[in-house]
Amino acid sequence: MSSDVLKSNNLKAEALSLGFSHCGVAPAEPVDEAYMAHYEQWLRHGWQGDMHYMEDHLALRRDPRLLLPGARSVVSLLMSYNPGLEPTQKGIAWYAQGRDYHDVIRQRLRTLVGQTVAPVFTEGEVKGAFRICVDTAPVMEKYWAWRCGLGWIGRHTQFVVPGEGSAFFLAELLLTFEFDHYDAPCYLAPYHLGCGTCRRCLDACPTHAITDSGLDARRCLSYLTIEHRGSLPDDVRPLIRECFYGCDRCLRACPHYRAIPTAVLEFRPTAELLSMSDADWAGLSLERYRQLFRGSAVKRAKYEGLLRNLGRTAEPDDDQR
Repeated sequence: MSSDVLKSNNLKAEALSLGFSHCGVAPAEPVDEAYMAHYEQWLRHGWQGDMHYMEDHLALRRDPRLLLPGARSVVSLLMSYNPGLEPTQKGIAWYAQGRDYHDVIRQRLRTLVGQTVAPVFTEGEVKGAFRICVDTAPVMEKYWAWRCGLGWIGRHTQFVVPGEGSAFFLAELLLTFEFDHYDAPCYLAPYHLGCGTCRRCLDACPTHAITDSGLDARRCLSYLTIEHRGSLPDDVRPLIRECFYGCDRCLRACPHYRAIPTAVLEFRPTAELLSMSDADWAGLSLERYRQLFRGSAVKRAKYEGLLRNLGRTAEPDDDQR
């Protein structure tokens, strides 16, 4: 293998040029035991609800070197989806207003590898020497963003960038190569230290899903409108009239949030989505659903799930997809 190491500053500069907002690097090593214990306690509470995939692959979550044999470095990258003061579709969470972030970020990470890793090493060395992770691999994303010095995990359990807030997608790049410099955490522990005594996110949550012990996803409007496949609790239905896909209340309540619009045009809503009125949503057909959300993260809730959130029931023909 080449004796060269990757230059941290070069990688960060290229990441920023590709639209990433923040980038940090850390050695690939096991996740802190206290952090994993906190996560496993959360699972024992059953607060993950029907998201059983969060219970899987705990060994891989503990150690990224098991995800990529020989991994030496973890790169954490953040990409903003902040709409700033630009118009948005009020019923849909900001992160899902544009194109599916999985596709956008994965493509840009491939470009980042091609621009920063491939030129330094031979083709044989690069092949199999990296892994791109965009919300689908068993990686403790928020932990690695903290470990790479990008911020901390707030009381609302979202990752907080100081002075900017939480409107960021998180992604990771695992590499079998070393860097000339690694970043250190800005805070001694991942959780809450940057929040001080602030509890605005707890106060802003209409279902009280955010507690001092963590997030009970079973009460979270984002979970209920996206991940949950059953009927909605009766006391929740009136609360989703303004957020039938996801919820940004705790994000917006954070005092670190700033209305700084993303530079990634793919994350901005289309004119067609912005034009949707209450009457349009009330009469949403399967065909219109497909037109609006082609290449969108909203597809995760499926058509019948979106209708459920809107207080409707799918017609028999709607299920023939």
